[in-house]
Amino acid sequence: MTHMFRTTLVDTADHHAMLRDSVGKLVGRFGRSYFQGITKRGEKPNALWAELGAAGFLGVHVAEDFGGGGGGMADYNVIVEETAAQGCPILSLVIGSICAPIIQSHASEEIKRTWLPGLADGTKRLAFAITEPDAGSNTHKVATVARRNGDGWVLKGTKYWTSAVDESDAIMVVARGEELDAQGRGQLSLFLVPPDAPGLSRTPIETALHVPETQFMLYFDDVHVPGDALVGIEGQGLKHLFAGLNPERICAAAINNGIARFALEKAAQYAGDRKVWGVPIGSHQGVAHPLAAAYVGVQQARLMTARAAQLYDMGSPEAGEASNMAKFAAADASLVALDQAIQVHGGNGLAIEYGLADLWFIARLHKTAPVSREMVLNFFAQHSLGLPKSY
Repeated sequence: MTHMFRTTLVDTADHHAMLRDSVGKLVGRFGRSYFQGITKRGEKPNALWAELGAAGFLGVHVAEDFGGGGGGMADYNVIVEETAAQGCPILSLVIGSICAPIIQSHASEEIKRTWLPGLADGTKRLAFAITEPDAGSNTHKVATVARRNGDGWVLKGTKYWTSAVDESDAIMVVARGEELDAQGRGQLSLFLVPPDAPGLSRTPIETALHVPETQFMLYFDDVHVPGDALVGIEGQGLKHLFAGLNPERICAAAINNGIARFALEKAAQYAGDRKVWGVPIGSHQGVAHPLAAAYVGVQQARLMTARAAQLYDMGSPEAGEASNMAKFAAADASLVALDQAIQVHGGNGLAIEYGLADLWFIARLHKTAPVSREMVLNFFAQHSLGLPKSY
């Protein structure tokens, strides 16, 4: 394991430039055509994942005591963005931003030792199951129940839009206790459940996403889990989640920022090479100005995402607002950039071989997930502006 990730405030910019260059060279050897090819064939980017893990990039945000790089989300943001900027938007990187921090911050020493080294080097994978058909953005209304059974629990319920279960060694499941408070809410707990546990079944969801990760419906029909499957403290799951949900938003933003960079680079190259009536189409302001404006929006989103990661690493209470803001801005900016890149390419923009059109729904995903833009705006209205709660 290389420990190239330790930084100070003085050398952060140089460190991130070096990190970005290293990731870009590694992922660039695979590139957009590799990612498109495995997705089309229904395969997984195992070779790329293994190299990212061996280089220490998957565990940059994991403590050195557990085999990681000893960095934080500021480093991981660079890695996720640069991977996407090379044409490989790996959604599983977002899962790594959720589960590893939760385990590192709240799990038992045994769970930390069991899982963090493997998560850091890519030899172990986790899925994350929180979303439900009838709960949506309202985590308080999670209906999957964890019922006490001797020294363990029995899980019963349904989860929706759980990614990459078929690639994972376990699923981190969010469930509630049997007792409800006056508002109909149960105390949440987190559990690590094997994907082949008796009583657990799954159904793939057919989506418009051109990604190697498969989305699943999960059905927990009296799934027994032992006492040591609990992550953290029983009933404190909502508090534990905050260690992972802000990183989730940061990394969703990072993927979109990377997609936007990829799209703008392709558009600028095409606009400079493509000639009509003897001049490059990029010499016309009708082409150049929309791309330039999109570039400004993307740079703003990137700065906001870097700031959110920095605040998270500092333990700042402002990290929640900044993380949601980054996700919101990056989703919008990336769609503007991608749409303009497609437009610059004309009909070629819709040809899969140019690598743009099949990025659309990946970028569009993050206007809805991991939290909808409407709920983000509700958050800003209530907590940032002090307006009355609207829901």
